Amino acid sequence: MTRTKSDIKSLLGELEKLSPQLHGQDFLLTTDKTRDDLEAVIRVAELLERLHEDNVGARVFDSGLAISIFRDQSTRTRFSYASAASQLGLQLSELDEKKSQVAHGETVRETANMISFLTECIGIRDDMFIGKGHTYMKEVGTALDEGFAEGVLHQRPNLVNLQCDIDHPTQSMADLAHLRTYLGGDLESLAGKRIAMTWAYSPSYGKPLSVPQSIITLMTRFGMDVVLAHPEGYDLLPDTLIQAAQGASDSGGKFQLTHSMSEAFEGADIVYPKSWAPFAVMERRTQLLEKDDDDGLVALEKECLAQNAQYRDWECTDDMMKHTRDGKALYMHCLPADITGVSCDAGEVTAEVFERYRLDTYREASWKPFIIAAMILTSRFPDPAALLGKVVARNTPRRGL
Repeated sequence: MTRTKSDIKSLLGELEKLSPQLHGQDFLLTTDKTRDDLEAVIRVAELLERLHEDNVGARVFDSGLAISIFRDQSTRTRFSYASAASQLGLQLSELDEKKSQVAHGETVRETANMISFLTECIGIRDDMFIGKGHTYMKEVGTALDEGFAEGVLHQRPNLVNLQCDIDHPTQSMADLAHLRTYLGGDLESLAGKRIAMTWAYSPSYGKPLSVPQSIITLMTRFGMDVVLAHPEGYDLLPDTLIQAAQGASDSGGKFQLTHSMSEAFEGADIVYPKSWAPFAVMERRTQLLEKDDDDGLVALEKECLAQNAQYRDWECTDDMMKHTRDGKALYMHCLPADITGVSCDAGEVTAEVFERYRLDTYREASWKPFIIAAMILTSRFPDPAALLGKVVARNTPRRGL
């Protein structure tokens, strides 16, 4: 669909009405951000997406680095961060800890300062160990505070959480932008829509908890009817359940927990079947890794795979989808999904269901570069509406003359 200048002007007008407090701030947890903060990121992401589609360049930096630190494997988030840096005019540099002095004992405090001399932002993914990822990001932030305060750094880079043990804000915010677009309204139109965030069977173990935690804590803040479903024992971090309940209370939404997948799908407008490891398992896994207990890790994996196998019927099938509103709920996934008969013998979703919504999941993922770019831009510039207004007026072609 061709975007018009009036669409962009309308978005600029909506952005001007907000009062975000994002300038100079790290983006680590959505729960730490105000409603205006979250809406501003969505609006800026939509503006950047429309500028890109209209072939309008959005380079707001003349120079500078965007550093990424991936402590876990990644496809979508890795390339989304690179795309975001490129759109804004930053040069990407990825820190490979195995090829750096970190491998020789360099401290977090030292590394954080050494990579930050001409750096605008640092994106970090550290999601596999309970109690570690978010703590590491905070430690990096504290080191940057000291470096800037002592005059070592001319400027303090801002941090973007590319997924930790608590939250996956770039994913959940991309999901939010996708829902707004898919439902064809504004963010207020999400109120009352039912989203089922459910566990689903996987033939692997150790998947992070941060995606379901980020969905329940974010979507409840926008008045949605959020249903969390998982087999008994597959609990999330307790604090995230409290935050989800509070978000629902504040927004007029709903939050409930069930141990039935079909019950969660009943009347749902959106379904999000995604495997994760139980909180207690991730705690044990972290402890075993800290002790280098390889035998213990092998035993834990065997135990957990056997536990997962008891719930192979937790699968998103055509019959399960019939429980949703008119049988036509939107299927969502952060990808890659465990697709039965495609990527595994039995998994989270049947090939038929996934194929029907495959392009929708691609569109869902396509928001992530713009969300990350929005997080960077709003953290570095005090008036994003004025800045993007100048970008629109400049109207520099992104490619060609």
